[in-house]
Amino acid sequence: MPWSTPPLRRVREVVRDNIRANLPGADALVPNSVLRVLADVTAGVCHLTLQFVDWLALQLIPDTAEHEWLDRHGFIWLVNADGSTGRKLATLASGTVNFIGEFGGVVVPRGTRLTVGGISIVGTVGTLEYETLREIRTHSGQLPSPVEVRALDPGAFGNLPRDFSLSLATPIPGIVSARAVSVTGGTDDETDDELRHRVLHRIRMPPQGGAQHDYVQWALAVPGVTRAWASPLEMGMGTVTVRFMMDSLRANNDGFPLPGDITAVREYLDKMRPVAVKDFFVEAPIKQPINFQTWKLRKATPEVYAAIEANLRKMLLEKAAPGQTIWAVWKSQAAMEAPEVEHFEMVDWTDDVMQSPGHMAVLGNLIFGSMEGPTRTTVKSE
Repeated sequence: MPWSTPPLRRVREVVRDNIRANLPGADALVPNSVLRVLADVTAGVCHLTLQFVDWLALQLIPDTAEHEWLDRHGFIWLVNADGSTGRKLATLASGTVNFIGEFGGVVVPRGTRLTVGGISIVGTVGTLEYETLREIRTHSGQLPSPVEVRALDPGAFGNLPRDFSLSLATPIPGIVSARAVSVTGGTDDETDDELRHRVLHRIRMPPQGGAQHDYVQWALAVPGVTRAWASPLEMGMGTVTVRFMMDSLRANNDGFPLPGDITAVREYLDKMRPVAVKDFFVEAPIKQPINFQTWKLRKATPEVYAAIEANLRKMLLEKAAPGQTIWAVWKSQAAMEAPEVEHFEMVDWTDDVMQSPGHMAVLGNLIFGSMEGPTRTTVKSE
């Protein structure tokens, strides 16, 4: 029979009954008596202890543990690509910045500080700082002079888009501007859900020296990787193919990794994989857009459109995988579960079959046809 913590009222009754049973002639039911007060105070302490035991029971298993206790489970079970244990911590963004000089020969020392102001960091507006990793001299004719830089604060907010302008913390005479070429690789701390998934995956599937699930665990140990799949024999006998996603770090690319990410995962897997494997391949999934089109949508408002899109993206995050068919009923169910959605009809009930084992579904065009307005562009064919 499962344990259920009794309410405070029941604990008080038990304490009073125990007093009467162990102290003949005493009556703990008399209002405002000393025994009544002592019994109720004792019951209150006992009830707090029972509530603590309830909470502690949740922390002792990783699927219900809270942040700090989940970290403890992570320290016990997980080893990351950088040799650390537990939660994957935030990493520093790095890359290349172009300096433009008024004339050639201007020296930019190693350790030169660059700043970006007005960046939102965890709800506040602050200044990001970067430093150069080597000394350079500018080229003549205002040609760009590239130099490697890294962020001084870890986190995804340190990633900069191409051609983003940076300022020198201390002006250098002769330097006109500094612009980012590619500054990426900064990741935030692993979320509780991501850490919990890795811990449970490790417990349920212990390492076996190169089994299919081992490649998945190794890929997930690399900073920024949130989902991974391994396919033995896909490229022939003795081969393993690994594909992965970076949903947070590469959110602007629908979570699909870039070539540099593939190189980082491949290098780590090369250290971990068994030498007996003939060959292994690390690839990014190939995008295959899937469309969603409705008509007779009731309550057609921008809020409803946004809710349907959010649910479709959530569905793909949970169910999409390389080679995985996206069934039409999944799309219909996701849209129907969106808030404020009362009724709609899907225009196309064709299942989205992936073109190859490497293709993976990503949300494509959304067309909403309502019952009230002219937004309906396609009529469901009979």
